[in-house]
Amino acid sequence: MSYIDCFLAPVPSANRSEYELLAKISAQVVKEHGALRVVECWLDDAGPDASTYHGETARGEPGEYGSFIAAAGAKHGETVVMSWIEWPDKASRDAGMEKVTSDPRMQFEGKAPAFDGSRLIAAGFLPMLDEARGA
Repeated sequence: MSYIDCFLAPVPSANRSEYELLAKISAQVVKEHGALRVVECWLDDAGPDASTYHGETARGEPGEYGSFIAAAGAKHGETVVMSWIEWPDKASRDAGMEKVTSDPRMQFEGKAPAFDGSRLIAAGFLPMLDEARGA
C-alpha cells in the first residue's frame, strides 16, 4: 500500500521563486530516492471559501470554518504551501527519506532560506481511499 508524506508550510509571498527552485531540487532528489510522485501547491488567494465545500443544508457561515492560513500559522505577507510525496510503501519512504535528508543537495548551504523550516507541519499518512476518474 502506498504511503503519503504531507507538508504544510507558511512561506513569505515574496519568496515564491526561491521556494519553487527549492521544490524542484527537492522533487528530483526525492524521486531519485524512491518517491513515485511529488506535488507542490501554492495557495490560491482567490480560491473558494471553505463553506462552498458543504451542501446548502449543511453549510455554515464563511467565518465558522478553519483555514489553511490559520493551520499553517501564516502571518501578514505570507502564504501557504501544501505538498505531498507519494511513496510505494512506508518501508520505501523510511529508506528513501534517510537518503534524502543526508543528500548534500538537500542541505541548501549558502542559500537564503525560502521559508522557516521550524514552522513546517509534516506527517505521514496511510491512504484509505484512492480513486481516479475513469478508474
